[in-house]
Amino acid sequence: MGSGRIVLIVVFVALVASAGWLLSRDSKDTQRGGFGRGAVSVVTQSVELREFSDIVEALGTARARESVVLTPRVSDTVRIVAFEDGQMVKKGDLLVSLEDAEEQAQLEEAQANLREAESQFSRTEDLVTRGNASTSTLDAQRRNVAEARFRLVAAQARMADRRIVAPFDGVLGLRQVSEGSLITQNNPITTIDAIDIINVDFSVPERFIATLATGQAVNASVKAYPGRIFQGIVKTVDSRVDPVTRSVIVRAEMMNEDRALRPGLLMTVEVVSRNWQGLSVPEEAVVPSGGKAYVFVSKNGVAERREVSLGIRRPGYVEVTEGLVVEERVVTEGTMRLGRAGIKIREAGQGGRPDGGARPAQSGASS
Repeated sequence: MGSGRIVLIVVFVALVASAGWLLSRDSKDTQRGGFGRGAVSVVTQSVELREFSDIVEALGTARARESVVLTPRVSDTVRIVAFEDGQMVKKGDLLVSLEDAEEQAQLEEAQANLREAESQFSRTEDLVTRGNASTSTLDAQRRNVAEARFRLVAAQARMADRRIVAPFDGVLGLRQVSEGSLITQNNPITTIDAIDIINVDFSVPERFIATLATGQAVNASVKAYPGRIFQGIVKTVDSRVDPVTRSVIVRAEMMNEDRALRPGLLMTVEVVSRNWQGLSVPEEAVVPSGGKAYVFVSKNGVAERREVSLGIRRPGYVEVTEGLVVEERVVTEGTMRLGRAGIKIREAGQGGRPDGGARPAQSGASS
């Protein structure tokens, strides 16, 4: 046997041994789910339909439905203070009474004058009926009755000025007067706020005006109540845009039956301007590359790299506007091991079988 043939035989044996070694490694890789021609172990999830919303976020200030600082109409001495700090009152409840002895006397005088004028009118009317008095005399008595009634109304108004009452149902603030103190028209007595309904005023950039409308849902939160969401609706959008800030004031209305909200609170407001159904995938399924977004879709146990168009993002998931259909399965864990399309994959925990969509899809949650 020539030396050349011996060399060829040695080379052939070496090639056969190398091929056997490679086949052995491929078999082991397949059993381990490693790289090469073996299936890569991944986790997949179905493309789901979710409810998405356009949300406008802003900071707002809580305001009472009605709010007044109570002050007296006249200057005088406080005779009675009939309320306590923080008291709930009804419309017309007496809060403060001022000294009114002189006004009370004037009222009684006006009542007496009216009774006398009415009596004189009755007598004159009887005389006119009998023909013993002229109609001009009756007209004069009628005028006296009217004047007496006007003077009585004026006396009643002066008495009313010395009684400060609640102008509407609400909660009172701190008492700022005491019995016996002299107060003037500039002295505040207390505040009253109607807080059964709270108005929230907040500024929204002018570019969002087209998406705002009366009746839209509003969710708000305050630091004083962590985790609690206060719900309401958009009541009105201001008719003017501030030329300096280029924003518009929006007023929302919220029920406040437990009186948890107080006027002046800083609130974080979210306005839900539009709702729609859209396809979604978990955020970890999206692989950005070269300014584009891709996902790996499971097709008969093979990872297919597909470009997608994304919409809005929400915590944990993202909207897909193009590139996928509902119930397709995308890789959520193991995407970094799928460097190219066409790599075999298997679902983790499925006994090494290639992924074929056996894993149940998780139900979607509204945004």
